[in-house]
Amino acid sequence: MDIFRFIEDIKIHLKLTFAEVDRWFKKDKETLNHQPSNGGWTIQQILEHIYLTNFYLLILIEKGSKKAMKNSQDLDLESEIENYSFNKEKFDKVGEYGAFKWIRPEHMEPKGELCLGEIRNLINQQYLQCLHYLEVMKNGVGLLYKTTMTVNELGKINVYEYIYFLSLHAQRHVTQMKKNESETIKN
Repeated sequence: MDIFRFIEDIKIHLKLTFAEVDRWFKKDKETLNHQPSNGGWTIQQILEHIYLTNFYLLILIEKGSKKAMKNSQDLDLESEIENYSFNKEKFDKVGEYGAFKWIRPEHMEPKGELCLGEIRNLINQQYLQCLHYLEVMKNGVGLLYKTTMTVNELGKINVYEYIYFLSLHAQRHVTQMKKNESETIKN
């Protein structure tokens, strides 16, 4: 796998996903606050959840990028790049709403403490943070640190894969928001 192509693919995925998430902030109040018949979250709550999840993932991404940079002093980056392989199929399931059971931690549940404008600004900042980490690690160094990801049994994943996971998670919830919106249209 070409790690530099992968980094570019992540940037494109982030751009498209975050642009799509941003469009949801422009919806009318009725659509944003519609309680789905299944008792799930409203679109506004989903947007807050995306922000909260990004917040906690970015803590891990920041730590991981620092450790990867530190590891670049002792580990053989060329060898890591040559031997890197990516399980795209397993990762892409993360972006599919309902593809598997997902139990989120309580601290990632929306509390309704932020207004829509604040959430939008914070998510836009998070997008820029992701791009920053990809730029800082553009030489492949993000391969040099791995952390365990229990979601969908992904196992040990590197810093790039964490950023891709963040983007896939948001994509997953875009599908959920579309389902909510289609329900409001029917009613």
